[in-house]
Amino acid sequence: MAKSIMLQGTGSDVGKTVLVAGLCRIAANRGLRVRPFKPQNMSNNAAVSDDGGEIGRAQWLQAWASRVPSSVHMNPVLLKPQSETGSQIIVQGKVWGQAKGRDYQRLKPQLMEAVLDSFSLIGADSDLVIVEGAGSPAEINLRAGDIANMGFATRAGVPVVLVGDIDRGGVIASLVGTHAILPPEDRGMITGYLINKFRGDVTLFDDGLKAIKGFTGWPCFGVVPWLKAAARLPAEDSVVLERLARPEGRALKVAVPVLSRIANFDDLDPLRNEPEVDLVFVRPGEPLPADAGLVVLPGSKSTIGDLMDLRAQGWDCDLARHVKRGGRVIGICGGFQMLGRVVRDPLAIEGGVTEAEGLGLLDVETEMAPEKTVRNSLAWSLEHDVPLEGYEIHLGVTTGGDCARPPVRIGNRPDGALSADGRVMGTYLHGIFGNDAYRRGLLRTLGIEGDRQSYRESVDRALDELAAELEALLDRRWLESLLAA
Repeated sequence: MAKSIMLQGTGSDVGKTVLVAGLCRIAANRGLRVRPFKPQNMSNNAAVSDDGGEIGRAQWLQAWASRVPSSVHMNPVLLKPQSETGSQIIVQGKVWGQAKGRDYQRLKPQLMEAVLDSFSLIGADSDLVIVEGAGSPAEINLRAGDIANMGFATRAGVPVVLVGDIDRGGVIASLVGTHAILPPEDRGMITGYLINKFRGDVTLFDDGLKAIKGFTGWPCFGVVPWLKAAARLPAEDSVVLERLARPEGRALKVAVPVLSRIANFDDLDPLRNEPEVDLVFVRPGEPLPADAGLVVLPGSKSTIGDLMDLRAQGWDCDLARHVKRGGRVIGICGGFQMLGRVVRDPLAIEGGVTEAEGLGLLDVETEMAPEKTVRNSLAWSLEHDVPLEGYEIHLGVTTGGDCARPPVRIGNRPDGALSADGRVMGTYLHGIFGNDAYRRGLLRTLGIEGDRQSYRESVDRALDELAAELEALLDRRWLESLLAA
């Protein structure tokens, strides 16, 4: 088996995903065959792997950082929340079932063998596997049957580095508390720790490092500041949407309602990176801005549920006024389905509500079906006459009069719908804004010139910058030992 290391956090959103991506790019730049691995992920930001199944987009990005094709085995268990209490379960890229939280705890032991099988397959073709945990190993109420953190690490024999987030405060207590609460077998897997998201003079934390060493005996492998390059990488978790800064004085405002089950919101990242675009994520309780030139309805893991929430927020009325003023609307996947007259779910695939009135901005209707479409797609924009590359992950079939004006052709199939006045467009193709020629064409119709740089090249440069920053910051002996053949 390949050499391996696992980054676990003292909590969620401590920056493990970015650190794993950076370490993968460092190893790849040194010529190592490196692979990312996450036993269990919970996210509605899913990607279609190069071998044709669903994985978390974080592992897709980490594969990119590793300069290798993505695989379902890099994230063998993916949970996609559909309600406050239940999730769809994806195992090795395919839908395995659905479960509420309490039921899933009983199912986890059944999934460990799939996790270990995938880990073995990933390691067989690698020099180094960098594993990302989920949540915190100190959640001892979830330890029985655990497959995400110490349950996996102890079974697979993978040493652990603990990551603490100093920006949220209490990092000393979180690290020392984790040491105190873990049982001896789990505690013995931890080889050291990293401090992440530091601001200011690092020497001011010297006494903190001494205190952590005194309480735990663990060495520190580095104090990592806020990494500038990380802001240019796709975000994994929708919690990040709460913290995205809003620029001032930009020429075009693009509004995105933050739906309760928003999915694949990194579709919007290429627009966020445009110098003249003010991308506004509209939170519940806020109106859609009246000066927006474009509103994007993003993907959703629960179309009917999010459609009902959208109406409850009054965003349906805001959207109708936006279109009446001459504004543009683009719906992607679930957002496309909401734009039609009605959404039906006769088999209650998404939940208890089997039919909901749509927004009526497109002459189409959607019916959910059990067969799930999951594929990477080469396509063509019929609006702007340029090639497209993206992916599809959706349930449901959409038909109706506006489908006679498809904005996209995927292979030989028409896709999506366009209103008669051309102001409202829907498509099932995720990743559409990441196509540079399409994005520039769209922005030109909205009155601005898009940036000339390639979005994919900008992400790749950010990964290289991230790797360079980390290589200069991490403990040299630890890093060289990790990367030694």
